[in-house]
Amino acid sequence: MSKKLKNETVSIIPLGGVGEIGKNMMVVEVGDEILVIDAGIMFPEDDLLGIDYVIPDITYLIENKERIQGIALTHGHEDHIGALPYVLREINVPVYGTRLTMGLVEGKLKEHNMLSGVKLRVVNPGSSVMIGSFRVDFIRVNHSIADACALAIHTPIGPLVYASDFKFDQTPVDGHVADFHKLADLGTQGVLALFSDSTNAEHEGVTLSEKVVGESIEEAVRMAKGRIIVATFASNIHRIQQVVDAAFKYNRKIAITGRSMVNYVNIARDLGYLHIPEGMMIDLKDANRYRDHQLCFLTTGSQGEPMAALTRMARGDHRQINIKPGDTVIVSASAIPGNEKFLAQTINQLFKRGANVVYDAVSGVHVSGHASQEELKLMLNLVKPRFFIPVHGEYRHLYHHAELAKEVGIPEENIFITEPGSVLQFTNDNGKIAGTVTAGQVLVDGLGVGDVGNIVLRDRRLLSQDGILIVVLTIDKDSGKIVSGPDIITRGFVYIRESEELILAATERVEKALAKCEDKGITDWGILKSTIRDALGAFIYQKIKRKPMILPIIMEV
Repeated sequence: MSKKLKNETVSIIPLGGVGEIGKNMMVVEVGDEILVIDAGIMFPEDDLLGIDYVIPDITYLIENKERIQGIALTHGHEDHIGALPYVLREINVPVYGTRLTMGLVEGKLKEHNMLSGVKLRVVNPGSSVMIGSFRVDFIRVNHSIADACALAIHTPIGPLVYASDFKFDQTPVDGHVADFHKLADLGTQGVLALFSDSTNAEHEGVTLSEKVVGESIEEAVRMAKGRIIVATFASNIHRIQQVVDAAFKYNRKIAITGRSMVNYVNIARDLGYLHIPEGMMIDLKDANRYRDHQLCFLTTGSQGEPMAALTRMARGDHRQINIKPGDTVIVSASAIPGNEKFLAQTINQLFKRGANVVYDAVSGVHVSGHASQEELKLMLNLVKPRFFIPVHGEYRHLYHHAELAKEVGIPEENIFITEPGSVLQFTNDNGKIAGTVTAGQVLVDGLGVGDVGNIVLRDRRLLSQDGILIVVLTIDKDSGKIVSGPDIITRGFVYIRESEELILAATERVEKALAKCEDKGITDWGILKSTIRDALGAFIYQKIKRKPMILPIIMEV
């Protein structure tokens, strides 16, 4: 699609990843063909009670599934590949990505028992592939996971550059610097539009190199006298490699705990992205055969997740590792927005158990995988796009990135801040937001996909705040008279033994309301239930200023 056609229209539709952190998904539409970029999840906010994660609403893709040529993946993070199993159930198209990315996708599809029949295509960084009529260049960039790429999608009116997660690391751990030459070459040819990572658009300067972390980790390992426990993102293979290198230098064995850490390490080793010397890695259950100064544990839990291995160690309920005085715990990650409280609690508990905790606020054991302001300007200046669309960030991040684009000379009318479902249309002459399509979020709860909506969440919120009050009564089938009850059962409301007077008064209130219904000959269950709710709701709120869920249960004999 490199030949420019004067009247051709290119449409781009973000189905996620703009105005939010996560569930990245972008649709590119030319003629009767569609290319999908990424298919990620988003982790739930606190108000999404019980929800495991959030995926994009793919109604538009399902309605146009015959036109979809394939899915191109930028890298292997969950917010870019996590929704693939749910998407591929509805749309069976080829998936393209680099070797590590596809290795992680394969593992994810195995978990969902859907590997057979799925077409996975490995693409090397620096190469191009035809996806339908789209020529897609995979351009190496640096990020907090190996094999990350920006994409150049060639259209009839010029290439689109999609750089959703990147930074420019001049001294990367694996020696692979970003492909500046390719980006500059595209800029010389003329780029139609740039979609660029906004996560660190508020941060001045440049993001530090990953190698800086290696130096800090090595120093912490050198100073440690007892056991070392390192918590980091399981996907950050370069970080894990630096931990392994430091542990090897100071004659420590490596043991791994945490399901995702085990999975990522095994995949990365099998594919040659992680190198652990022969005999260095030991099974967790064999760790007690070694002295404390010979051990280094790699673990999940760098975000303080309630069920993660590090959090369980901090609570004292991990099956195999109990924190003790003399342990050094290195938390090599910064808190994702929303997780600050959980991580702080975990660090506090680790200190209480006598550990020496090394974390981002007091030591340089973490750097971001996202570009700061000077790198974002460099990307803009290399690519020289006609149009600019900030992506991968909340609205304030997109706004600040748009301001940077103005600073480097992009006209304000050529900058678009979008939201999920916005339809961007480009022609040779102009660009505009030309409407919307169905977009939003689908909630995943256990095996249920989309079966939890606003009403269920409202009920969960109500239950979590004020509990539930269940009223049980039995009525005679023929006469409609109450033969048993009402009995009141509570959960999360009050403890009945300590609030007998309140429960007795509530029971009397229900009895009086039902007696009035009986006098009027009312036997309709709906009316009886509504009467119970009205009578109890006002009474309870008047007495103790709470609004529990009131659930009448009527049985018939």
